[in-house]
Amino acid sequence: MEIEQINKYVGSKIKDYRKAFGLSQEELAKKIGVGKTTISNYEVGFRSPKKPQMIKLSEVFGITIDDFFPQTDSKKINVSTTLSEINKISSQLEEPRQKIVLDTANVQLEEQNTGNVIELKEYTYTYFDNPISAGTGEYLTDGRQETVTLPVEFDADFVAPVNGDSMEPEYHHCDYVFVETTYDLSDGDIGVFILDGEAYIKQLLIDDEGAFLHSLNPKYRDKPILTESDFRIIGKVIGRYSDED
Repeated sequence: MEIEQINKYVGSKIKDYRKAFGLSQEELAKKIGVGKTTISNYEVGFRSPKKPQMIKLSEVFGITIDDFFPQTDSKKINVSTTLSEINKISSQLEEPRQKIVLDTANVQLEEQNTGNVIELKEYTYTYFDNPISAGTGEYLTDGRQETVTLPVEFDADFVAPVNGDSMEPEYHHCDYVFVETTYDLSDGDIGVFILDGEAYIKQLLIDDEGAFLHSLNPKYRDKPILTESDFRIIGKVIGRYSDED
């Protein structure tokens, strides 16, 4: 932007702020110690305020010097009526009274920010760090038992991470699943199972042909539960949580 364009831009901002504060050119001139024609020349871009005058103008309007110049993000300055009234009145106060206004504004800002804070309650669960497979299988009891806190509440006996994609789209890799320890699972329930030494999160299917561990992802085949299989029910999946939730 050329110097002439900058001068016109600064001048237009001075005019905008002056009008927002309800000041005449003569009134503004008195406040910053210049003549009325000087303000007129500023506003049309014939002259540009020097640094001392820019400082005084920013003090009158309660803004920074940068606010007179084009913004790098191309956002226009919008002075609300309420803000203009606040600045107009506070600029006429003596410094001790201005500090009272500032202190009050800080208290209001702190209350506003505090009111916008959402506190998430955390719940603690027993956690197995060894993943429950949604794929090739993992041995659950090889994992280390510890505790984990999560911002969701389930009546679960333990939590474990999911490994693999065979239960998508319902359960994704690295999701946490909440498990209620129980042997009472029915056809169609999602549970955690041990089959031939491997731990799985699967859907239990029972029909006339037998029982199967079913994957929700169609690219995986069902795993039959045979008479000779080493099969155990660990529990029922009652919920899930992802860090992306």
